[in-house]
Amino acid sequence: MKTSRILLILFIATLMAACSSTKFVEDEQYLLESVEIKADEKSVDASALAPYIRQHANSKWFSLFKIPLGTYALSGRDTTKWINRTLRKIGEEPVIFDSTQARLSIEDLRGALKNMGYIQARVDLQTKVKGKKLKAIYTFRPGTPYTICHLNYDIQDTQIKEVLDNYQRNAINQKHGKAEGLQVGDRFSVTRLDQERERITEVLMDSGYYRFHKDYIQYQADSADNKSGIDLTLQLLPYKEDNNSPDTLHPRFRIGYINYKGGGDNQLKLRRRVLENSTAMQTGQFFSSTNLQRTYNNFAKMNAVRYTDIRFQEIPDSNLLDCNINVSMNKQHSIAFKPEGTNTAGNLGAAASLTYENRNMFRGSEVFSVELRTAFEAITGLEGYRDENYEEYGVETKIQFPRFIAPFLSNAFRQRSNATSEVSLMWDMQNRPEFHRRVFSAAWRYRWADASRHLNYRLDLLDLNYVYMPWISETFKHDYLDSVSNRNAILRYNYEDLFIMRLGLGVTYSDGIDAFRANIETAGNLLGGLSELAGKKRNDNGQYTFFNIAYAQYVKFDFNYTHLIRFDTHNTLSLHSELGLAWPYGNSKILPFEKRYFTGGANGVRGWSVRALGPGTYQGTDGRIDFINQTGDMKLYMSAEYRTFLFWKFNGAVFVDAGNIWTLRNYVDQPGGQFKFDEFYKQIAVSYGLGLRLNFDYFILRFDMGMKAINPAYESQREHWAFLHPDFGRDFAFHFAVGLPF
Repeated sequence: MKTSRILLILFIATLMAACSSTKFVEDEQYLLESVEIKADEKSVDASALAPYIRQHANSKWFSLFKIPLGTYALSGRDTTKWINRTLRKIGEEPVIFDSTQARLSIEDLRGALKNMGYIQARVDLQTKVKGKKLKAIYTFRPGTPYTICHLNYDIQDTQIKEVLDNYQRNAINQKHGKAEGLQVGDRFSVTRLDQERERITEVLMDSGYYRFHKDYIQYQADSADNKSGIDLTLQLLPYKEDNNSPDTLHPRFRIGYINYKGGGDNQLKLRRRVLENSTAMQTGQFFSSTNLQRTYNNFAKMNAVRYTDIRFQEIPDSNLLDCNINVSMNKQHSIAFKPEGTNTAGNLGAAASLTYENRNMFRGSEVFSVELRTAFEAITGLEGYRDENYEEYGVETKIQFPRFIAPFLSNAFRQRSNATSEVSLMWDMQNRPEFHRRVFSAAWRYRWADASRHLNYRLDLLDLNYVYMPWISETFKHDYLDSVSNRNAILRYNYEDLFIMRLGLGVTYSDGIDAFRANIETAGNLLGGLSELAGKKRNDNGQYTFFNIAYAQYVKFDFNYTHLIRFDTHNTLSLHSELGLAWPYGNSKILPFEKRYFTGGANGVRGWSVRALGPGTYQGTDGRIDFINQTGDMKLYMSAEYRTFLFWKFNGAVFVDAGNIWTLRNYVDQPGGQFKFDEFYKQIAVSYGLGLRLNFDYFILRFDMGMKAINPAYESQREHWAFLHPDFGRDFAFHFAVGLPF
């Protein structure tokens, strides 16, 4: 009933706002109610031409409700009153149909169609008026697209012609007979012609033609003998130093001396070898714009460098370019202090970190850092424990190298790869009322990118973690670990000394529309193989040990994918999916707690609190240890989220989430949690909800309100089909987070 009342109120408010939306529209004026674009040919994507429309109707929340317009319409005409000014500020002024803008839109659309090869294109505008509202319909009639039926290259410079011919032959060989550039039969479009100009310019700029630009390339087109075909001639103009100079051959340059200088008053505190390895250009090579940009990128990724300025100087009476690289340095040392408040399951506390950073440790832009961390929480609700406070102290030190640190790699590969290498050491001390934990970690990692393909790679070559439990309270042992009535193997496993030696590989892709991430990691394989070869004996639990400490063995795979559908600048639909699988084997029958999956919370199925869903149909019975039990070896998660701009910094969202976690083994402590092909689809949890976001560009504050829709862990049919029988006390969950969920 509460939900229906809220929806009714919103509907009435929207209706009232819609009824008053024309009160600021003067006589003989019309409110632009909507704009529709369509084409009478399926080959033309009408939506792609929407940016050429100069006037659009007022924005809609979720592409349905003109709430900003309605908010503006609620204001009065007296702008001296603060309420009217406020409503107008957060609202949106009515868009009045302008015939001049419509005529200009038609001209722009016709020009865009001609540029696409539809030389005879027409654009019609139809207006439908109802009261003071107007609907504008633009209809494209493109006609038959023109194609290139004959293609000729007019290049008088024999050296340039040879360079382009050699490039084309190499491209054909590399692409198994497929040539690059314009081809007979291609669509005659401005975009396609300009792409060919840019392609040729790029080839020549990478082949020593330092002074070349695409304005030296022009086209001659003739359609007199063909109704839908174009005879096209590409002409490469000769070089002119200025308007009064005679036509000459285009000069071709090689790199002369390469000089390095400190920018401004800064001293150049980088080793010569580091400078040379970061420079993609070499003395005696032809000038290359690609190598120039690669050099900029190599210097930009160095933390010790603030900015780089590269200038070329032509040597008189020669074809040489001296290269002057001016490097401005960042401050070498910095100290940062970061305090923060914490709230863990209602327990309030504070944390702080102090970080020292040296951005040029060995004069090679190596970043050396030391971070000190401390945290404190006052824990309430625990009985039978001597101390009710949580304390944590940690230190982490790492060195990041702006290159691959590995043998057998060529300098060319090091220069092409936008890579970093990192070695880190970490020690962490956690003191809780129930136990004391010590964690020591060491890692060697690589990161590199392929910007042209929007790919990033990560290789965790070596990641060591040693977990040591020096003390566990007698109360905790008695109630949970040693209790005859509670033989929880998962719980006990996570309070034992453990050694993890893992190897991981990950790849991410993002082009602004599609994004995916795939990760795979394994642990214990090398140690397991060595133990087998050495003929080591297993301990009483059937496990091999390393320095008398059992080590974990598992393999884990994760994949997630996101696709964005942009309806306009204010409305976007985001589709997201995740799949995770992990399998403990050999030395391990249970995954380490940190590697197990959980769901619910701000980044899971948002109708549930964090770690409150799953595995499968499992229902928690003891809130003090369910954070252990409500974890699994497999995760499936899907979400659809519609995002819309509201006003100022506020954005809204409507979402539907679905998913769950499962165990791959049958654990007695998690009844109903094992994954089964013939049952898992019945155990998919579903939730829905609304979100409010504060977008400050550099960070986003997110508030999500989720409701259970389908609950796989139910005691009654009303609880199972929660969307038919909503109960806020039972089904509602509120989440606060920083950043978008995906």
